[in-house]
Amino acid sequence: MDRARGDAQERASPSRGEPETQTCPECGSTGVVEDITRGERVCGGCGLVLSDHRIDTGAEWRAFSSEEADARSRVGAPLRYTVHDKGLSTVIDWRDRDTSGRKLSPTRRSEIYRLRKWQIRSRVHSSMDRNLAQAMSELERLASQLGIPKPIRELAALLYRKSIIKKLVRGRSIEAMVAATLYAACRIRKKPRPLDEVADASRVDKKKLGQCYRLLLRSLAIKIPLSSPIDYISRFASQLSLSSPVQLRTVEILQRSRDIGLTIGRDPLGLAAAAIYVASIMLDERRTQREIAEVARVTEVTVRNRYKEIVRKLGIDTMAQI
Repeated sequence: MDRARGDAQERASPSRGEPETQTCPECGSTGVVEDITRGERVCGGCGLVLSDHRIDTGAEWRAFSSEEADARSRVGAPLRYTVHDKGLSTVIDWRDRDTSGRKLSPTRRSEIYRLRKWQIRSRVHSSMDRNLAQAMSELERLASQLGIPKPIRELAALLYRKSIIKKLVRGRSIEAMVAATLYAACRIRKKPRPLDEVADASRVDKKKLGQCYRLLLRSLAIKIPLSSPIDYISRFASQLSLSSPVQLRTVEILQRSRDIGLTIGRDPLGLAAAAIYVASIMLDERRTQREIAEVARVTEVTVRNRYKEIVRKLGIDTMAQI
């Protein structure tokens, strides 16, 4: 019986580097039952023991709430590209107190002071670390001001690290490169921001920001998806306090415009602003052209021209919707 079990285990065990199979070698059944308490995997069709003495890689403790799980966990936070050392280094608190809250003795305090000094030096011991520390601080400031979510921040930090490896930052402004990587990350994740908005928040000239952005595209071979006017609708509508039906009608107008080729060769910001203007009139939630133009960072003339094209090409009678 033991020999048969061992032969079955040899036949069932996959080779190194291959994914573990879930098919019984005797009857070909895929209904494999895993007994966690006994550490065995048994075929549900013929009862053959496929493997035993399996190692449980989970925690040896139990938790009944998220707070209890966090308190019992013995692992740290995941790696983060937005921290210059990826969060791997330790942090010595500036308060001179022990774990019980008592003040440290003068001798211990001077020792902690020296440890804190060397710990800071070890974190930023090279020029690349100093550059990353300044760049990640600027990235957090810029992303917080623009309201960029964390996944996009991580992607922007990863792009900046790649640009340092390619030595693209040398001789260029850190603020401009950080703003360019954040702008590219927003475009890649299809949460684009206008170039003017990023330039104003980063205190970098728009021309210089555009140069750094094009340098990233050439050097890192980044594939940026085409910007769609639909990507701007939710943010513009939120800033204009428009309801969900207006957003849905705006998306519908833009999809019809794309089907007839009206979006080819035109600025997506202007198309999004004009579609919002048409939908707000149709659903009686009017916003002026000036309000929409200020949110979309385009001129009122652009909104007016795109509005006339959409109404004429799609045959929309806005006066009949009032």
